[in-house]
Amino acid sequence: MDDQVLIPSEQFELILDRLAHQLIEHHDFAVTDLVGLQPRGSRLAERLQNRLTVLTGTPVRCGKLDVTFFRDDIRTHEKPLTPNVNDMGFTVEGRGVVLVDDVLFTGRTIRAGLDALLAHGRPSSVALAVLIDRRFSRELPIEPNYIGQHVDSIGAQHVKVCWKEEHGFDSVILLNAKPS
Repeated sequence: MDDQVLIPSEQFELILDRLAHQLIEHHDFAVTDLVGLQPRGSRLAERLQNRLTVLTGTPVRCGKLDVTFFRDDIRTHEKPLTPNVNDMGFTVEGRGVVLVDDVLFTGRTIRAGLDALLAHGRPSSVALAVLIDRRFSRELPIEPNYIGQHVDSIGAQHVKVCWKEEHGFDSVILLNAKPS
């Protein structure tokens, strides 16, 4: 089976706009921060931050949170893990937080993100925004509040998000496992 484009560039932009509008409907960004989970969730958080700043006319705080050492599978990797840089120039004490990630699969990265977030204060509330929800693959009871698109896939498939800053174009691709 060939790889499949799930979200082409044109639709990608519309989904980001929809997510930004949904966030504005439910959050006051004077007291709410975006926090992207490194590495790929931070790209989505930056894009949402830019759209929200334009739409609201006020700056939106956005941080980048590394979850490497909060993962429950840290010791199962063959090679040593290389952490990403935390870029949280603020605390979240008493503020609302929207955690942002590109793909929600098992829920383990989000669980690690919640643990890592507490090192930066105790937020008043936490919501979850994801570009892609692979909803039938959850291992933990974690559900997103804001979803770009649901993708029903099997475990052997992989969802790849392409960002124009890295790949020259925006899209989401469903990669099928190649027979050996």
